[in-house]
Amino acid sequence: MRNVPLARVDHLPAQVLPIATDYPPDTLLAWHEHRRAQILYAATGTMLVETDDGAWTVPGERAVLIPPRVRHQVRMLDVRTSSLYIEPSAVPWWPTACRVVEVPPLLRELLLAAADLDADYTVDRRDSAVVSLILLETAELSEVPLHVALPHQQPFSALCRGYLARPDVTVTNTDWARAAAMSERMLSRRFRQLTGTSPAAWRSRARLLAAIPLLRHKPVTEVATLLGYASPAAFSYAFTRAFGVPPSSMRRL
Repeated sequence: MRNVPLARVDHLPAQVLPIATDYPPDTLLAWHEHRRAQILYAATGTMLVETDDGAWTVPGERAVLIPPRVRHQVRMLDVRTSSLYIEPSAVPWWPTACRVVEVPPLLRELLLAAADLDADYTVDRRDSAVVSLILLETAELSEVPLHVALPHQQPFSALCRGYLARPDVTVTNTDWARAAAMSERMLSRRFRQLTGTSPAAWRSRARLLAAIPLLRHKPVTEVATLLGYASPAAFSYAFTRAFGVPPSSMRRL
């Protein structure tokens, strides 16, 4: 099924509903949730997924596993997706928080093939076998740590969400402490309690995540400069250390 709203087919008895969607550039899917678990695969572009607990950046040819009944929003940057909406009883192993995963070649082809299945695919043995194989492959996926935690408490939540929207290397703990009307020591202590990391480390990781959609269209040298790194080498080192892959790996799509 292609470009079909989930609400139109959610009532169907199939345990898995494959839906592919083409999104206009910079489409925002505002806060919503699904009854079913979701595999959201970015065949092209980059997806920015946000929940109450964190923010995930999903480059092209990767996917995010979204738990059922988890409120989320997604910004689509030149994205074509292949999604699966799955009855929770069919995937008891599903993660309880969003998870970005690598999509190996076999699963990639299966997801693209599933997009062409009809709503009544369950009557066809081959089509049903494709979906069953997808579920087997999905259970073995490797996570990619492309996320930052988001604190629930104010003013920390507002500070973090504002920074994700406008990452700026010149922002300091002093700026955040002033905005939060507390001392820098108090800010750092409370922030670490809520996120497990320091404010400076959190901002650094957020900037590296912001680099991912930029790397699709800009050279590493330009992205490093935009994000305030002293050199492309320093940026590449920080990126590889944080995510386990070099910046060049984000230029595939």
